Amino acid sequence: MAAGLLAKDNINSMKTIIGIDIGGTRIKAVAMDSEGHISHQLYRPTNDGDDKTWKQAVAQAVTELQNKTNSTEVLIGISAPGLPNEGNTAIAFMPGRMQGLENFNWSGHLLQPAYVLNDAVAAMMAEAKFGAARNKKNVVMLTLGTGVGGAILIDGKPYQGAFNKAGHIGHMVINDEGDCDVTGMPGSLEECIGNCSIQKRSHERFSSTHELLEAYKINDAFAKDVWLTSVKKLAIGLASITNIISPEIIVLGGGIAEADEYLFEPLEKFMSQYEWRAGNKGVEIVKATYGDMAGAIGAACFAMSKQ
Repeated sequence: MAAGLLAKDNINSMKTIIGIDIGGTRIKAVAMDSEGHISHQLYRPTNDGDDKTWKQAVAQAVTELQNKTNSTEVLIGISAPGLPNEGNTAIAFMPGRMQGLENFNWSGHLLQPAYVLNDAVAAMMAEAKFGAARNKKNVVMLTLGTGVGGAILIDGKPYQGAFNKAGHIGHMVINDEGDCDVTGMPGSLEECIGNCSIQKRSHERFSSTHELLEAYKINDAFAKDVWLTSVKKLAIGLASITNIISPEIIVLGGGIAEADEYLFEPLEKFMSQYEWRAGNKGVEIVKATYGDMAGAIGAACFAMSKQ
């Protein structure tokens, strides 16, 4: 069980909150109460490419969790890739994958209200409510993995902006002469450190960031140059964020954050070089508390916030 959430045999609240995270590989689900106590969690394969199958899997997960908790009343939050619509009732824009997700009416499918948000925003909601950013009002989170996702909390509330597009920090420009990313932005942060570009950045020597880090740990000179260049560019991006948003804390999650001291120690050195620390005040940078259930937990938190 993840730190910060205490398991209980039964949810004491009259209302059960169910959080669903729809990923490209797996559907993850939790049942919890308003205090963050998790009673049940489960996984299902997504089977992306067959939308009828994964939509039915979501409905079955909700039914199973509702039966396990003996709840007559539930709140449902759904985390998914893409941009939600203005009312957070569906994902309005998700080109290229998860066919059938765009504009799908989840409340109608599940026959009860469901609140939908972007998966990176959901992960941030979990951290802000119960995790590494608990009790913080102004927070930025980045998920460092295949790509670079992001989310923003302002005055204790998730900031989604016009068109619910806010928080796509991975698409900020670090190098205007770099290759364009999937949104057309040149030299974006995602291109600088996301696993999607590791082969290009390493001139085909490494096929994953994990391979790069294994070489870095044994002081391979080429790996050291590639990795530290990536971390330096991440620091430049984070320092830029501090100037624009000035958060109390920046939370880093995703697979690349599992590098632990190999990421956070050089990152702090670069931050001390680039961050404007007026009055000797700098942002705190921490690792996310939750792993692959963060999206589901955050979706449940978002549903609570809507009530």
